[in-house]
Amino acid sequence: MRQLLDLKGLKCPMPALKTARLLAQIESGSEIEVICTDPMSEIDIPHLVHSEGHRLVSQNRHADHFVFLIQKA
Repeated sequence: MRQLLDLKGLKCPMPALKTARLLAQIESGSEIEVICTDPMSEIDIPHLVHSEGHRLVSQNRHADHFVFLIQKA
């Protein structure tokens, strides 16, 4: 099951905090797609994912946002 987490417009540290909160609530193996506009999310989200042992399936940069696909460990 994949959930969408739209965090456009939020500034650091909110994207990482909200991503961590959702990861804590979902089942192992589930995926979330996170959309952010904050430039720091390009650093913060992968760091969060790896530090908590999850899997960053993909990371894409678009003109005005970033998209991260994360699988919970």
